[in-house]
Amino acid sequence: MKYLQGQPHALPGHRATLADYAARHFLFAVEGGVATVTLNRPERKNPLTFDSYAELRDLFRALAQADDVKAVVIAGAGDDFCSGGDVHEIIGPLTRLDMPGLLAFTRMTGDVVKALRACPQPVIAAIDGICAGAGAMLALASDIRLGTERSRTAFLFTRVGLAGCDMGACALLPRVIGQGRAAELLYTGRSMSGAEGERWGFFNALHAPETVLDAARALAGNLARGPTFAHGMTKKMLQQEWNMGVDEAIEAEAQAQAICMATNDFHRAYHAFVAKQKPAFEGD
Repeated sequence: MKYLQGQPHALPGHRATLADYAARHFLFAVEGGVATVTLNRPERKNPLTFDSYAELRDLFRALAQADDVKAVVIAGAGDDFCSGGDVHEIIGPLTRLDMPGLLAFTRMTGDVVKALRACPQPVIAAIDGICAGAGAMLALASDIRLGTERSRTAFLFTRVGLAGCDMGACALLPRVIGQGRAAELLYTGRSMSGAEGERWGFFNALHAPETVLDAARALAGNLARGPTFAHGMTKKMLQQEWNMGVDEAIEAEAQAQAICMATNDFHRAYHAFVAKQKPAFEGD
């Protein structure tokens, strides 16, 4: 991994900690088991670059081995979430690449979504202001999205002469808001307002701009204090079952639940219930 190589502190069994990881192309902090990734170019509405794409991909891959991170929050600095790929640092150079170079780039951006979805931690996006292009895909790939009334989400690939099928949009967006609504947004590239996004199920809830990040961190903290091994299993099954029939899914869930029943967290929950206490989950 280009940016993370040698930086996480290795633990037995190839586990790692990320609390001391020094991000290069965004802000990163871990507190109380919650990692916060903050896209930090507010003067440009937090656009992504070749380097930030690559570092995000590597970070989310590393999270699969991070013992000290139980939930993740993604946010943008200032009044916006992310305006997508930087016009000058990405779009311009792409017009000069050959086909192998273009394919390498589009595969890398798709790998960011794959890594985000594959990490076992629940990922919560705190979305204020502009959430466009690749930024909208980071939000869409997250497990939970909190927005504001002034959120403006746009899958604006067609605005620059591209198809609306970037980074998994045609697979993910219809599953979140429905086929017809997704088709409209992907064909037109128009902005979806915060209220519209909540009504359509894109946003789980709306908050005031000054409280949306705190709300995301509070939710992430609650999840981090829960049975995190089981949360990872829930995330995995939510994704795997898209490609299963109902009978196959029921069998897969039987196997997943049996695995969770063998964890110490399950036993802790039972003994705490008997003692009329709140269980202290440890993720094992």
